[in-house]
Parts: sequence; structure tokens; C-alpha cells
Amino acid sequence: MSAFTGFGEDAVEFYDGLIADNSKAYWTDHREVYEGDVRTPMLALLADLEPEFGPGKVFRPYRDVRFSHDKTPYKTHCGGYAAPFYVEVSTEGLMAAGGYYAMAPDQLTRYRAAVDDERRGEDLRTRLDEARGAGLTVGGEQLATRPRGVDPDHPRLELMRHKGLHVARRWPPDDALHGPAARARVQKAWRAARPLAEWLADHVGPSEQPRR
Repeated sequence: MSAFTGFGEDAVEFYDGLIADNSKAYWTDHREVYEGDVRTPMLALLADLEPEFGPGKVFRPYRDVRFSHDKTPYKTHCGGYAAPFYVEVSTEGLMAAGGYYAMAPDQLTRYRAAVDDERRGEDLRTRLDEARGAGLTVGGEQLATRPRGVDPDHPRLELMRHKGLHVARRWPPDDALHGPAARARVQKAWRAARPLAEWLADHVGPSEQPRR
């Protein structure tokens, strides 16, 4: 595997076209662009980051349409991961994230117990504040109201509502996407996300493959 030198010049345009024509015909006609400008660079990026973050994988480009009203066959982004870290390239540029995209019921129970504990809950709040200070945004699916049995005046109610919790940063398409600087961006974001990932691993349990 060659070292990562950036995503190909046609990576963003490939997904622009796929959004306009999400069909097998388009995919077949542009498969070489996907392989050369998107998938191969993503594999190289993950290989470069493996010594620090562990082995990574690239998600399949095909959508699971069995239970979806949207029957378009292909994903309009390419995602790679070294759980619990994630990276994505699309028409919106580059995105790097870390954390748990979703928590299983048993994980969610442990998560809320940890957030309820003042020491562990405030430690999580501090780590999220540090991630924000590093330029990352806190995200994750949340309940519209408080979880059942949780006091409406709970000091960490906003954290209690989370069903998934991650931090991420996006960069719009620019010249850096096509050079080694993209690797530095992902590496810096993953390092900033590591304290959250470690808190989740300690108090919630091991991460699973993110669902992207």
C-alpha cells in the first residue's frame, strides 16, 4: 500500500455526479474514478493512521435498501473507520469524527449511570468542552425529552438525553483534500476526540463498528 498523498482530483466531482444520477449505469461508467480517486486513497489514509489508531476498514459503497423507502443503490459518501474513529469524504469535503454513533441498550444504561455520577459525569463534560476548544462539534442522536425516571432538573440533563455521542469536524472541499494535509487534519481531529473515546470505552464498553 502506497503512502497517502491525498484524495484524487475527481473525488468530489464523482459524488456530485452520483447525487445527480444514483444509478448502476453511472456507477459502472465511473467505477475507475471511485477506485482510483476515492477508495484507494481512503485505504492509504487508514494505513498511514494505523500505527496510532489501529487497523481501519472502508465501508462498502452499496446502500442497504431492504427496509428503506429510498431505493437509490449507492452511498453518496465514502466512509472509513478505525473504531471508534471515523473519516468520510463526500461533496461536502472531508469529515473526521470519534465516539459512538449509537449505543446499544445495555451500553446506554451504563452511559446514563456514568453521567448520573457527579465525578464521571463532570469529567465527560470537561472532555467535551476540550473537544469543542479544539474545533470539534458535539453530536449524536438525542431524545426530544428527558429519559424516563430522570429528574427534569438534573445538572447534566443535556448529556442524559444522548443515545449516541461523538465529536466531529468538517472541512469543505479545498486544495488540502488532495494532498497530505488531509491526513494531518484527520489525525489532529482523532487525537482531539480520543479523550471522549477513552471515557466511553471505560464507562460504556467497547465500541462496535459505526453504522454509516
